[in-house]
Amino acid sequence: MHSSGPQLPATGYLRLSQIIGRRGTATRPAVPAIIPVAKTTWWRGVKSGRYPQPTRALGARVTAWRVEDIRKLIETAKAVA
Repeated sequence: MHSSGPQLPATGYLRLSQIIGRRGTATRPAVPAIIPVAKTTWWRGVKSGRYPQPTRALGARVTAWRVEDIRKLIETAKAVA
C-alpha cells in the first residue's frame, strides 16, 4: 500500500484506475496507485472477497468503489502489517 497514505476524499467513489493507478501517455497523465496491483489481481481479489465489491450507483455502465470501502481496506492492511 502507499506508504505516505493516499489522499482520498472523505466520501464519494473511485474508478479502478484511481485505485490501481495507470501509466501516463502522451494524451493523459499518469495516475499513482493507491493499491499497487495488476488489474487481473484486483479482479481476482474482488471475486475472492479480499477486495471490496464495486457498486453500480453511478450508472449501469460505470463500475466504481466507495471511498469508505477503500479506506477500510487500507486500514485493515495497515493493522495486519
